[in-house]
Order: sequence, then C-alpha cells, then structure tokens
Amino acid sequence: MLKWAIIFLVISIVAGLFGFTGVAKTSKTIAKVLFFICIVAFILILLFGKLLF
Repeated sequence: MLKWAIIFLVISIVAGLFGFTGVAKTSKTIAKVLFFICIVAFILILLFGKLLF
C-alpha cells in the first residue's frame, strides 16, 4: 500500500510540473489517504504483535 502512495505522489508531482492542477490535487489527496491508512495499519500490527507475543 505504501508503494501505491509513492506512485500517486510521483504522479502528483509530474502533473503539477506540467500544469494539470486538478490531477495533481486528486493524486496528492489519494497519496495522503493511502499513506495514513498504511501508518494506521503499521501501528495496529505493532500493537497486536506486542499483545499476542
């Protein structure tokens, strides 16, 4: 999932450079959401791993 966040971030940067602001804004939002989902999943995995072992 983090890989997809990085891909959308790169798409956002490239679209911003070429002047496609709508695409850049949407890609940035998708990248941000995927990044925070990945962080929450990572924290949950750490907590459950610590509780179970």
